[in-house]
Amino acid sequence: MVGPSSSHTAGAVRLGIMARKILGVEPDKAEIRLHGSFAETGKGHGTNLAFAAGLMGMGTDDERIPQALALAKEKGLDIQFTSADLGDVHPNTAEFHLRAQDGRSAVVLGSSIGGGQIKIVAINGFPVEISGDYPTLVILHRDLPGVVAQVTSLLATAQVNIAQMRVSREKRGAQALTIVETDQPLDSSVMLLLRKLPAVVQAMAVELG
Repeated sequence: MVGPSSSHTAGAVRLGIMARKILGVEPDKAEIRLHGSFAETGKGHGTNLAFAAGLMGMGTDDERIPQALALAKEKGLDIQFTSADLGDVHPNTAEFHLRAQDGRSAVVLGSSIGGGQIKIVAINGFPVEISGDYPTLVILHRDLPGVVAQVTSLLATAQVNIAQMRVSREKRGAQALTIVETDQPLDSSVMLLLRKLPAVVQAMAVELG
């Protein structure tokens, strides 16, 4: 990895990568709200550079990380950093507010929990728990009976084994978020079928790699 810190640098790169993958494309605008230690000491550890690198798809060992902010500016990626109290979360936590040219947007809350490991704890306000250790399916859908059964049936037909699954919702009958961690990556044909389900608003395959 490119240092100096596994939590403030490598973990921050991985958070940026995960936020980008949840958005689904490279953003053209990002506001990153830094909490706790990220806000207090992050700049000295190159955390800002690491976040920018991750948002552009660079790995933790990419030698371009020290130039990431300059490279982002060249690409037209507008990144703003602010300090914020994000509540009762890990000291190394950031909230990504991302927008893409095609109109897509995402708000991703994640923590760097040590040793380069990360945890995504919220997506668009929905509480989640994603480590990036497994290929992960993120589905935003209407809260209707049978939707989860349709998703699991499709995965079973495609011989995709589920490691963990969690469902949360805004309120009864509103929008819900289903997170499925699987033992193998999802191919494009499965994703196409999932996106065609009538109640599905958005389906994303997230694999940290």
